[in-house]
Amino acid sequence: MKNSVRLKSFELVARDMAEVDVHLLHALSIGVGWPHRPQDWELLRRAGHGIVAVDGIGRVFGSAMWFPHGDDFATIGLVITSPRTQSQGTGRWLMEQVLEQCGDRDLSLNATHAAYNLYVSLNFTKEAMVYQCQGEVAPTLPAMPAPDGELSALSANEIEEVATLDARAFGADRGKLLALLSEKAAIYALKREGKIVGYSMCREFGRGHVIGPIVAQNDHDAIHLTAVHLEVLTGRFARIDTREKDGPFAEFLLQCRLGLYETVTTMSKGRPFLHRQEDEPWVYGLAGHAWS
Repeated sequence: MKNSVRLKSFELVARDMAEVDVHLLHALSIGVGWPHRPQDWELLRRAGHGIVAVDGIGRVFGSAMWFPHGDDFATIGLVITSPRTQSQGTGRWLMEQVLEQCGDRDLSLNATHAAYNLYVSLNFTKEAMVYQCQGEVAPTLPAMPAPDGELSALSANEIEEVATLDARAFGADRGKLLALLSEKAAIYALKREGKIVGYSMCREFGRGHVIGPIVAQNDHDAIHLTAVHLEVLTGRFARIDTREKDGPFAEFLLQCRLGLYETVTTMSKGRPFLHRQEDEPWVYGLAGHAWS
């Protein structure tokens, strides 16, 4: 695999993202209108592996990351090319570098509209749409029936209790990621007869807070696991990424004034990623576009 790519007027070289100043990564994401703060980039670097495209004087023109979940599956994200290089093959070159690092793992990613055709050409297959819902939370949440079970806070030390449930919903073991997210997240679990049947996290990200992952067996449970966070965010900016286009959960988000901002497309390479089953837990809210 070539470690460099020649553009019209200069050459870019692949470097390990861990070696690059985080403020250069922040500038890259600002340049394409993404909300990631320096501390968000730091978290991403702790969670996965990445490469950047740099020129001869160290300027960053692109990035791509991958995040292993277990030994045979990974998600890909933070594939960014600066506006100056977007039409010159940098994105494909970055993806080829990442695919080589991922080896024979099954893969999933969430494609922006601009990158969709690139991923199709790399044999990724469309599976579902993701709806990015965000806004300032309504001052009063809609009335809800009582939760079916006991809703209680969890500490970071208890996060292992939800790992098995999460693996059933997500389809792969992302226990290491959950432990990392839990360091600075508010976490709630829903229990029935002493057994955890759903959980949710909320943490600072971008312009405000992101709620996710949200894992639940049905819309009613997912609503309560979301509302417990929104209740303390009234009047503040919040974001939830979900594959729920309609139904009670989607309607609840609208009533809380989390409107649709944009969509991305979940795609997979290798085995199909999504596997929703009746009476089984489901990921109602994504941990993030890069982690799905």
